[in-house]
Order: sequence, then C-alpha cells, then structure tokens
Amino acid sequence: MAWDIRAVALALLMLLTGLMPGTASATTVDLRRSACSAALPDGTRTASITEARYVCGADAPTRGTPWLWLRLDPSGLATLPPRWDMLIDQTRFDRIALLVVGRDGAVRIERGPSGLDGHGAPGGLLRFVVPTPGRDVRGLYLGFRNIDELSLMRKLEARPGVRMTGGDIHWLLLMGLFTGTLLSALLYNLVIHTGQRPAFQRWYLLWVSVALAYGLIWTNTAAFIVPWLIGPLAVRLNLVLVGLMVAAGNMFFFAVIEEGALSRRFAMAGRTLAVTGAVLGFVAAADWWVPPGLTDRLLNYAIAATAALLALSCWIAARRGSRVVWFYLIGWGPVIGVFLARLARNLGFAPQNDLVDMGTFAALAFEALVLSLAIADRFRLIRQELELSRQRREVDMAETKTLRLAAQTDFLTGLGNRSAFQHQSYEWMSSGTAFSLFLVDVDYMKDVNDRLGHAVGDRLLQHVGAALVETTRAWPGTRIARIGGDEFAILCPGSHGDEAALADAAMALQGDVWHAEDRDRTLSLSIGAARFPEDARALDLLYQNADLALYTAKRLGRGRYTRYDPLQRSLRDLQTAFIEDSEAAIQRGEFALYMQPIVSLETEAVCGHEALLRWRHPRHGLLAPDRFADVLVAERIGLMIQEHVLELALTALREQGERLGMLSVNFTSAQLAGPRGARAVLDRLAHYGIAPDRLCVEVTEGVMLDRAADSILANLRTLHDAGVCIALDDFGTGYASLVHLRQLPVDRIKIDRSFVAGIDETDGGTLAIVHAIVGLGGGLGKVVVAEGIENEVQALRLKQLGCQLGQGYLYGHPSAEPMAGESMAADPWGLPRVVTT
Repeated sequence: MAWDIRAVALALLMLLTGLMPGTASATTVDLRRSACSAALPDGTRTASITEARYVCGADAPTRGTPWLWLRLDPSGLATLPPRWDMLIDQTRFDRIALLVVGRDGAVRIERGPSGLDGHGAPGGLLRFVVPTPGRDVRGLYLGFRNIDELSLMRKLEARPGVRMTGGDIHWLLLMGLFTGTLLSALLYNLVIHTGQRPAFQRWYLLWVSVALAYGLIWTNTAAFIVPWLIGPLAVRLNLVLVGLMVAAGNMFFFAVIEEGALSRRFAMAGRTLAVTGAVLGFVAAADWWVPPGLTDRLLNYAIAATAALLALSCWIAARRGSRVVWFYLIGWGPVIGVFLARLARNLGFAPQNDLVDMGTFAALAFEALVLSLAIADRFRLIRQELELSRQRREVDMAETKTLRLAAQTDFLTGLGNRSAFQHQSYEWMSSGTAFSLFLVDVDYMKDVNDRLGHAVGDRLLQHVGAALVETTRAWPGTRIARIGGDEFAILCPGSHGDEAALADAAMALQGDVWHAEDRDRTLSLSIGAARFPEDARALDLLYQNADLALYTAKRLGRGRYTRYDPLQRSLRDLQTAFIEDSEAAIQRGEFALYMQPIVSLETEAVCGHEALLRWRHPRHGLLAPDRFADVLVAERIGLMIQEHVLELALTALREQGERLGMLSVNFTSAQLAGPRGARAVLDRLAHYGIAPDRLCVEVTEGVMLDRAADSILANLRTLHDAGVCIALDDFGTGYASLVHLRQLPVDRIKIDRSFVAGIDETDGGTLAIVHAIVGLGGGLGKVVVAEGIENEVQALRLKQLGCQLGQGYLYGHPSAEPMAGESMAADPWGLPRVVTT
C-alpha cells in the first residue's frame, strides 16, 4: 500500500476527532502460532505445495533449500472481508510468495526484494492485500526462498484491509515523538560547544544519529521518503545500525565517566566489546557469506555482554563516588531495560509482541530528552568541579614539587629533559633493571624551521612528543624525554620482546599526518636503539651505541628503525680514523684522480674522460669514494677534498692537453652553493689557462634539488653561459621531473649504470626506460651518455637506440693514465648549446 504525507495527516486528524471508523475494533488473526512448515524445491506447482507433508511444532524446519513453505490455519479468517491484509514481519529472503486457495481457485502473489515498494506497514511489517474473502479461503500458504531463520520472525497475522488501524496510528504517533525528540537532541548538541567538543559528546552525537536512523528504518517510517527501503534491505541495515548503536553507547559511557572511577582494564574491555558489536553488526548483515542465525545470536550475545559490563561498571563507579554515573543511569536505565527485554524475546525467553518494540523507541526518546539536556552541559560542569576539587587537594603537593619538576621538565613538550633522562637511567642501572634506550630523531627538522619558521617547528616537536606518549601507554613504566633540539629518548624497561613491540609501535608513527600552514604534512622519524646491560653497562657508552644505530638509520635513508650492532662501532671507529687521516693525506698527496674514458658509440673513439677520485691509503690500500666519501662530505674536510679534486683535474688538463679531451668532474652542492660558487671555478680555469669548454661539471639530481637550489642553479647557469659543459649524473634515480630537466642548464644526460645493466635482458624491463631517456635527451637537444657498459651486446643495443656516448669496463677501467684518443672539440656532436634564463 502506497503511503503519502496526506494520508498520514488525514489519519491523525480522524484519530484525534474520533471520525476514523474501524481503527480501534479491527479484528486481528494471529497466524504465527498455527504455522507448520515444509522445505520444497524451486518450481513446485500449486498442487504440490498444498499436498506437501508439513511438520508442526518443535520439529518443524526453520530453513528450507531453497524454499520454505508455511501452511497457515485459515479457520479464523471467516470474518475478514475481501481485500484483507496479510502482515508479515520483515526478514531476509530472496523471494516471498503468498498462496491463497479459495473456493473459485488459487491466487499466488510473489515478490522479490526489489519489488516490495508500497508493501511496507508501520512497525517493521510487510503488507500484502488478499482479494479473496476470508470465508472463501480453503488454504493459506506463505513461502520464502532462502529465508535466513524462521525463528527470528516475530509476527504473522491477518486483519481487515482498513486504511489505518489503531496499531498503525500508535506507531506513527510514537515515531513522530521519537523523531522530533532525537532531532531536537541532535541539533541541540550540534549547536552547543561547537569548538573543542569533549569526547563523550562526540560519541553521544554519533549514538543519537545512529539511533534516529535505526528507528526510522526499523519501523518503516523512512519508507515515506524512500519507498524501497523495506524488507531484506531494511533488516540488513538495522543489524549494522544496532551494532554501531551498541558500540557508540559503550564508548560514550567510558568517555563520560570520571577519570579514576574505573580501571584501565574496564575501559579496554568496553572498547573491545564496542568494536566487537560494530563488527558483528556488519557480519550479521552479510548473510550471503555467513549463517544468519549464528551471527544474529552472536550479536545478541555481544549486546548482553555489553549490558553486563556496563552494569558492573556502574556499580563500581557508584561505590567510588562517581556523580556522572547517576545521570547515566537515569538516562540509560530504560534503554538498557528494553534492550534486555528485546534480547530475551530474540532468544526465545519472552513472547513476541509490539509492546517491547514500542517501549524500545519510547525509551530511546526518553533518553535523548533527558541526556541531551544534561550531558552536554551538566557533565562538563561536573567534571570541571571535580577537577577544581582535585586541584585544591593537590595544591600543597604541587608547590613542593614545582622546582624539581621544572628542573627535569622540557618547557616545550612537557616531557622530561636531559636531566630527567639521566636521573632515570642511573636509577635503573644502579638497581640492575634491564631496559632499552631508544633515540628518536625528527627527520628534516632544519628544513621545517628554515621553510616554515621555528613556531611551526615547535608545534611539530609538540606533536611528536604527544604521539610518543600515546604510543608508549601500553608499556607501563616507560619514560620519554626530549634531550636535544629534535631528539627524543625513550627508556623502556622489560624484555627483548617489549623492545621489539615498542619498536614496531614507534615505526607505526611513520607517515603520521600533522597540520602546519594550512597543509597536512607527514612525519618521518629515524630511530636507533641499544640495551642495558647487553650492549653497554655505562650510560655514556649506551648512549653512544644507540646514537650509532640512529646514525645508521639516517644513513640508510631516514624514516626507519635500526638496532645497535657491534659492527656499527667498528665502522664508526674506522670512519673516525679516516677523518683524522684525510687532511694529512692531502698534504702527502695520497688522493689521486683515475681517468675512465668516454667514447663515441658510433666510432668507439675516445672523446673525453671522467675523473674518479681514489685514496692511496698507506694501511688500507687503494680506496674508492664509496669507502670514505659519505663520512668526509659530512665533515669540514669534505669541501677541502672537493677543492683538491678540482685542482688535480685542472692540473691534468693543463699538463696532458688535448689527450684528455673534455674532462668530467663530479661536483657537490657545497661547491656550487653561495654567491661566488661559479666565479671561483671560472677563476681557477683562468689561473690554469684552461678553456671552459674543456671542463664538464657533473651533478646529481639531488644537488640540483638541494635546499640551496636557487643559488646552485644560478651558479650552474653562469658556468653554462661561460662555456662549461653541465652533465646530469645518475639520471632516473632521483627526483627531477621533466619540468626540472627543461629548465636546468644541462648539456648531457648520463643514464645510470643500473638501467644499462639490464638492457640486454629480455624481461629486465629497463630497455623501455633507456629508450625513453635517449628519446627524451634527443628531443631536448641533450647529449646522452650511458654509464656502466660492460659487454658488446649492451653497446650495440645503446647504439641502436641512438645513444651517442658511453663509458664502462668494455672501453677501459679507471686508471692513473688516460687512454690515448683523438682530440675533440668541446661539443663533438655539434648540438646547439642550451642557454636557460
């Protein structure tokens, strides 16, 4: 039967004026108690349905494959006029069929879930109009294809086909009051405290929203607006909403109760049950995957467990003097009561009737009316009063602790400072307590301060401190301190398992979002750890070992966790020795340049060389830069060595003349940063009498995208305009985009050896990349150089792709003497120089 607002308004008007005929005296026939059932296959004829063997009582089947047919007793239908109503409780099924065998033949009405529009009735029922008069009905059968569980059906009845019955009017009046009350509660709580809402108020808003949706859908009131929101779809949505309603109500209670009124175990149990209830609601709705009867009962058991936990929690909180719990009981007592009544009915301990369902929504409306007025404001005032009372009780103790806390508290984050860290460490060491030391460094902190300002940097440190505190709550006794500008220390007592678990929890913070300057930014942390007493028995050594692990994490790319390994100590000692030896090594002439030829792939003629640094170490032999460069670049000596490399290169160009061709030298960002970076290079070229086109400056993508990128690019443009060749090294392994490549003053693109190594493999996947780079270079007017060529197949493939130059072991290993080659101009390919402005 199609509903509209005018029909409802007319029904209400007739009820109030006493003019509605038959609403109060409508005869209702209960067909549920007399039902017998039988399981039948698809396509069963009418005669087979009427002649099937039906089982009654406790042995009757409650599910059928695929059809479950119910034989109903038509003896009580004699007084029903033509077009009487068959009312069926909403449940889940694939199809529903009603077979009426009359004096003049049989009538069969069959619908699928999508064909139920207009068949909804108040109170969560489906309505089917039967044209046969009740006295002519000889047989009445109701069939369901793939019904979830017959035992869950609460109502099956027949009544005269009046427009509105008294029961319908009661439901409509109740839902009008229910909807108005919950909407008022929702709007009221949305208006007040629009700034920083307490957590309990946010949970309450969620509960009210879910409860309102549940009431409108369960009673079919929502079908006034959405006619198809009835039947199996409504049942599934109701299961999801019940689970969410139980979860939100549970979370509300544990958020609103005073701190200290309940132990953390109760709060953890409440959260667990809340999650369980929400998950079971979704699982129960997914009846095509899991048995519906089982999941429905599990959801009911979760509701029962939640009620038991809340009852026990209320009792404990009341014994401990909680004032909030009494407001909770006043508002939620009726709700808990009717939900327990529904639970008893669903489990078969109470009869099926409308009173329990109506009581449910009346209790929910009462709860919203009471708590919407009390919770949002009164609870906040109570908690403020309790907090003021607690502060008055603790004021004397606070005054005595102020100086000590100030001396051991970080002013920015509120965590412990270095003094507190040392005090706690010495205390545990003296008592023999095993613990792990984590050093946490905030990556790119200097970049944040430089680009966004120190105020934003301070907010980042506060965010990290709060996140670490929240992460370590699961490990009682853990201490956190800020011991440096962007460095935090975590002291975690316990076993190796505790250390591993805490490390996993800390790594979960990687990528955490924090807000700054109207943008969301991600967090990156480098973490190192060492353990007392296994890794060190003295605090200074323990800290050094944890710092070594932290350094390793940063060296490996940041944003990661590394545990201390004794090998790290050996490597650090070796690096320290390198730093101490390097300055004297310059004076002793231990640094030398080894030349690797760069050849034309077309003619295999030597066109130039790349200068590669080597250290003839008196104890360790000939060292390549990968053994010492990272250590020295980070120190003051690094720039000195780079300048020494330039001097060696220019000396070689002057002494060996055209034999070297164009000499490629790797430059770092430190050499090119600053206002005089380019001028210093040009001055050295003039001093040695070297033409600028004899030098090729090689830089990586990282150098061009350094923090000082503006000055570096300006210096590169100056060198480029003066005739110095600029090469982009290791192309494809960094972060330069096509926009960068178009704007940068680059003459050469060097394909990284990692791409060349797989170019001759059929499934290597690098051939297309190399092809694209060569095509890109040609399109932009750049000379393309391939590094790492080791065999003829690679060389031939690169030549076929159009790559102009190459270098690698196929043409010569780096050596102290350059290979003899034809003299060449600064640009052997005659390509136009690209000048960017």
